[in-house]
Amino acid sequence: MSESPESIKQSVREHYTQVAESSAGFPQPAAQASERCGCGPDSAACCGATYDAEELSLLPAEAVASGQGCGNPTALAGLQPGEVVLDLGSGGGLDVLLASRRVGPEGFVYGLDTTPAMIELARRNAARAGATNVEFRAGDLEDIPLLDGAVDVIVSNCVVNLTPDKGRALKEAFRVLRPGGRLAISDIVIDPDLEDLPFGAEEIRRSLDWAGCAAGALTSSQVRSALDEAGFREIGLHVEYRMTPEELPRQTSDLAAALGEEGLRQVAGRFTGTSITARRPG
Repeated sequence: MSESPESIKQSVREHYTQVAESSAGFPQPAAQASERCGCGPDSAACCGATYDAEELSLLPAEAVASGQGCGNPTALAGLQPGEVVLDLGSGGGLDVLLASRRVGPEGFVYGLDTTPAMIELARRNAARAGATNVEFRAGDLEDIPLLDGAVDVIVSNCVVNLTPDKGRALKEAFRVLRPGGRLAISDIVIDPDLEDLPFGAEEIRRSLDWAGCAAGALTSSQVRSALDEAGFREIGLHVEYRMTPEELPRQTSDLAAALGEEGLRQVAGRFTGTSITARRPG
């Protein structure tokens, strides 16, 4: 039986509460942070996050340690001074703080997260960083607490996959973007799909961890369709890397036992860290 949307959300909150508490208690040195990426707890070796080491050195260690992303959406977005930005799933505030430096004092950055412990951590990190042009709000990606056309840019780092209704989340993102505004997301995408593999696609998904982004991943064609249906145009997807079996966030070892070494390698390679860009017509 598949999990209910609320049980998925609760599982995600519990996982990221643990991440927040661990990050606050055991901060990781910024020099190591460029090696950490991916939503899963065992994804430290994947190479999707390409943060600048000098930029990271200027941020609180707790913000860097809490990063669980699979790319660098603030760089992907090409942020400009004075822009208003929304980070969907802001976690401990890493991408919000990076964005706040890029948009400058005349710009502003909102961080949205569903996990209270992460919001508390992010607010502490913002205070430590002296960032005055940021605000962290509690909320759901499927019901964003901002007015229509409130922001110029939306970024997100391996979080959209964590929401059960990704179509609704993207429609909400479209709503809060101003006409002409743009979307820049780093996330896990299945490319091309799992249908031609000699295993059951649904069985594979059920063995994966929702909190690790993989179980909720869409295929590249599904991502394009969801963005198009939400109203976005100028849609672009670029695969940055493909997972190895060690990086694939699995709930149990059953998948490896069922597929064997070569089968697991084939499955893992379909899960990609992908840069996703789109624009609201304006």
